[in-house]
Amino acid sequence: MKKSTMPKELFKPYRFDKPLLIIVLILIAFGLIMVFSSSAILASEKYQNSFYFFVHQIFGAGLGIVLLFVLLAVKKLFYQDPYFIYGLLLVSLGLLALCFVMPAIENTNRWIFFSGIRFQPSELAKISLILFFAFYFSRKQDKLGEWQTLVLPLTVLGLFVLLILKEPDYGTALLVLALSTVMLYIGGVKLKHLIYLGIASSAVFGFYLFQASYRMERIFSFISPEKDPLGSGFQAIQSKYAVGAGGLFGVSLGESTQKLFFLPCAHTDYIFAILGEELGLLGTLSVLVLFVLFLWRGLLISWRAPDLFSQITAAGLTLAIFMQALLNISIVLGLGPATGLPLPLISFGRSSLLTTILSVGIILHISQRRAAFKKKR
Repeated sequence: MKKSTMPKELFKPYRFDKPLLIIVLILIAFGLIMVFSSSAILASEKYQNSFYFFVHQIFGAGLGIVLLFVLLAVKKLFYQDPYFIYGLLLVSLGLLALCFVMPAIENTNRWIFFSGIRFQPSELAKISLILFFAFYFSRKQDKLGEWQTLVLPLTVLGLFVLLILKEPDYGTALLVLALSTVMLYIGGVKLKHLIYLGIASSAVFGFYLFQASYRMERIFSFISPEKDPLGSGFQAIQSKYAVGAGGLFGVSLGESTQKLFFLPCAHTDYIFAILGEELGLLGTLSVLVLFVLFLWRGLLISWRAPDLFSQITAAGLTLAIFMQALLNISIVLGLGPATGLPLPLISFGRSSLLTTILSVGIILHISQRRAAFKKKR
């Protein structure tokens, strides 16, 4: 039935979920304000231009929003095309491999450099994996209880996770694994198969965890940061100081003291701490509520989507953004060890910002199709 009705969808551009777009635009605005506030002094010291990070973030946001509206005007469902899906998967895999021949930054190989532009392929990998899983599960739904059906998706997942682990980027690899596990569950994979996957994954991640001493230091500093307040526990302690210093209303925008080289990564991984210091509890709760509303609208779009592929895609992209936001906020509040993951739509980083906005564009495109489909009926 779906196969015969889907081509008859009445496509009307820009009939998308307006509340979701408004939520995203507010989060981007929060991000732009906080990127400038948290990075101006660092940018002046490092680049002699206080607007350096702010301008780059505006460029990423502007490009992302333009591409979002272009995507919404496209009638063809290109993101469901198997050639596009497998092509994007291969490109993402190739870019992850290419990272290892690029110049290392702080002993990591996470970026691609081209004409002065730096891009992090692991951000694109999240989208490509979600689209691949949605495509595969929607076509193999009746056979997901068989091990041989899971060989291809688990092999692909293993390649991506291992490449990201080797960069090394333990936090992103863990997030990709967690998200993929949720996708497998949504797709209909049996619980016993997920348990086997969890056991195998625990062995791999355990091996890489003990292979690097700094990862163990992060765990020990999370458990007892006060034991080394000037070393491994410094970042966790300063982050809590920043959030606590904000009180209910904050110390006022631009007046943070922790961003004065006390809190490392103030404009990237720990921007939520600066937000808490300058805008207080009201500011942090506002951002948290916005992400919860984002989750609600995204899952609602998934539930109303016209086909299984769209349902899985919308749910996967929504959960990818929300899970990363929740993980980042938890780390800033001292509820988890540092992972190096940015806060989506808010932290500085063009790769993260651009790919997140494109993910939102796909979710909105799905909501647009659903609205047109319902009206026609």
